[in-house]
Amino acid sequence: MSEPIDQRPRAQNQLEQHLSEVQLLLARQRRVEALVQKQDMPRHELVEGLVHRQHLVELHNLLRRLSAGEIARVIEALSEEDRLAAWREVEENRCELVLEIVSDDVRAELLGARPHSSARNMLSAFELKNGRLSQVRIDSRADLANVNPMWVDLVAPSASVRAWVGEFFELYLPDPEEVTDIEESARFYIDDNDAVHMSSNFLLDKQGDSRNVPVAFILHRNILFSVRNEELPVFRLQRLRARTQPGYVSDGKDVLLDLYGADVEYSADALEDVYAEFERVGRQGLSPQVSDDEAAEILSEIAKGEDLNGRIRRNVLDTRRALSFLMRGRLLSSDQHEDTRQILRDIESLDGHTSFLFNKINFLMDATVGFININQNKRVSKLTAISVVFVPINIIAGIGGMSEFSMMTAGIPWPISYGAFTLAMGALGFGTYHALRHLEQRKAQQTLVARQRKEG
Repeated sequence: MSEPIDQRPRAQNQLEQHLSEVQLLLARQRRVEALVQKQDMPRHELVEGLVHRQHLVELHNLLRRLSAGEIARVIEALSEEDRLAAWREVEENRCELVLEIVSDDVRAELLGARPHSSARNMLSAFELKNGRLSQVRIDSRADLANVNPMWVDLVAPSASVRAWVGEFFELYLPDPEEVTDIEESARFYIDDNDAVHMSSNFLLDKQGDSRNVPVAFILHRNILFSVRNEELPVFRLQRLRARTQPGYVSDGKDVLLDLYGADVEYSADALEDVYAEFERVGRQGLSPQVSDDEAAEILSEIAKGEDLNGRIRRNVLDTRRALSFLMRGRLLSSDQHEDTRQILRDIESLDGHTSFLFNKINFLMDATVGFININQNKRVSKLTAISVVFVPINIIAGIGGMSEFSMMTAGIPWPISYGAFTLAMGALGFGTYHALRHLEQRKAQQTLVARQRKEG
């Protein structure tokens, strides 16, 4: 028992060493890139690219020497910016292992951060082994002959990849963007080969960028095929669950239902974020003093929340249509029927939340616009007060501009007469201003006394 205890400080020292090496490489990269960008030199882009690749290659080689556990601990210890930079240099075949080890918060940051450009990244096949999903590496059509997949997942596949995968399994894999018709008959149907075709929208909620991503599903020969043009956190989370929890899925329909259930959970989490954001906006927007700039910022946040709330509502309604199609088609077992009904109950609860948020959005929008109108009325009131101050002055100035004024001041030197006339106008304006101010203060005092009597 003493040996593992002795190894702990050594492992901790190794982790600190690896962490410092990664941080040093990333710091050098940022420092040199900043210097290169400031320099005015020929072939600037080429020099910047060479410097950028040099440090990334060193980082890639360093991470390749580490185990998945060491990579996970290093990534968790990095800052958010460094974490994503290091994550992009982790080898593709080790990403899933690292995601299984890191914490949930870090995993959420890393999901969807990897690009998909090669055939290996475009296509993932999963077999059921010992009650768990096991991902099989697929680089070409020949690799498909050696697997018995339960789920085939394609992310941003090229037309050629869709073609040879569809040819191997004897079905047509569409581009998800081509099956976004509103008509239910065009999105949910069973073809002549008894293959079930479904097209649904899945929510993608990123910071400052929220949208619905279409996904095409095909159930053919007990195999689930999913085709989409973007990586979605729901899919990666479901893969991790199915890989780590025995008995989580048993066939392609289980995978499909779990994806829909996870999408509803993801939508609920997004709604919680909308609630939290509106709490902040509400406190700011309902304060006694709101400037026009603050009101504009509040309106922008409200508009973003309304857009996300609308996308969530559209997403869950689309999920309801898909689940209703599966139930009407009698394609599910009794256990799967119960799971589907539970998902539908969750959707019903989300409908109430989205409706409440729409009412809250309208209230906050009206309140913010009301504050803007109040600010405008205050400015108009000030302009009106200024015009009232100058009205008597304008009258006197008009009288003084007539020719009769010279007759009225006959015998008085014009510097004295016009000087006295100017002083009289200033005194009249000063008196009018203070009279208006006194009336306004008295009105405010009367309002305050009336409010105190009402509260008392």
